Amino acid sequence: MIDTHHIKPLVLKSFLPISLIFSLPFWAQCRKKIIRWMILAIGTLMWQQGAFSQDIHFSQIYEAPLLINPALTGKFNGDHRVILNYKDQWGSVTTGAPYRTEALSFDMGILKKKWDNSFLGAGLFLYNDQAGDTKMGTIKANVSLSGILILDNQNVISAGLQGGFAQRSVDASQMRWDNQFDGTGHNSALSSGEVNSYNESFLFGDAAAGISWSFGTDNATITSNDQFKVNAGLAFFHINRPKQKFGVIEKMYSKLIAHAGSHIGLKNTNIALKPQFLFMLQGPATEVNVGIMARYTIREESRFTGIFKETALSMGGYLRVGDAFVPAILFEMGSFAVGISYDINISRLTVASNARGGIEIMLRFTNPNPFRYGRGTKSDVKFL
Repeated sequence: MIDTHHIKPLVLKSFLPISLIFSLPFWAQCRKKIIRWMILAIGTLMWQQGAFSQDIHFSQIYEAPLLINPALTGKFNGDHRVILNYKDQWGSVTTGAPYRTEALSFDMGILKKKWDNSFLGAGLFLYNDQAGDTKMGTIKANVSLSGILILDNQNVISAGLQGGFAQRSVDASQMRWDNQFDGTGHNSALSSGEVNSYNESFLFGDAAAGISWSFGTDNATITSNDQFKVNAGLAFFHINRPKQKFGVIEKMYSKLIAHAGSHIGLKNTNIALKPQFLFMLQGPATEVNVGIMARYTIREESRFTGIFKETALSMGGYLRVGDAFVPAILFEMGSFAVGISYDINISRLTVASNARGGIEIMLRFTNPNPFRYGRGTKSDVKFL
């Protein structure tokens, strides 16, 4: 998501000549469009005080684990996991390029066969985030390492570290200034009159750490389905408070994340409930996400042959408090999963966005099949 803090002076300067906007035929022809843009600009400036403006986020909370806690690296049923995330938002309020975020993560367990009650997790997380015609955004690469300790058949704890580098950039040639309005609209042939006194691109290093606890009991079959799993954790991002150097040098706020999720099987049914919670605090900004998915097991995994893959469909939604309601659907078959959600905007930007936030798509592959992984062995520790 775009960091509106750094573009506040540009947005305010663009709206200085109010008398020009409200004048003569230009206002008569374009008033509806201008109203939408003014609401968007003003709302964005206000929204940054109550929303999460400095870091990206995905609405499908637990489908970007390395983004919320490095302690979740390698902590899953399987040996290798690949996740692709894509988010497209605010296309309803922009005439040019929307805000897009793409992410790729890979993580794996290490030394599972050599160590009886512990193993390591290693992972790589990449993302690209761009906003609007100016392509203001961030490209980032992080490496994660975790230590996972199996306390008993029900409890697992882990701790993780994450570090990497990022590049932030903006295409200043695509900016529009008040000096370029000629009375009827924007004229790119006119000089902006601005002196480029800021960096269009800079690099910085980043670091994070986190802890996590998992608990699980019983088994999940269509005839019993009395399985209960829970995961909770804390993570601290931007520990080093990296400097942001577009104009005046500022340090990025550190970010605290608290998260929890559960899988509650409804006994003697093929339905499970999966409530989830995510809280983020970064400087003056907070974000609270709550949600629940209902998982329906369409077909159970073959116990011995593996011919039939476990197939399940989950439906539900999330609430990002003060910002959006997010209906979501998740389809799982064996090693593969695909999730789709859509942000329905409920914030002050609703007037400009018509409640249309944006779509999010997730693709996940886990090897080997997570529903058969560790069956009958000590490695079945019932991760979410």
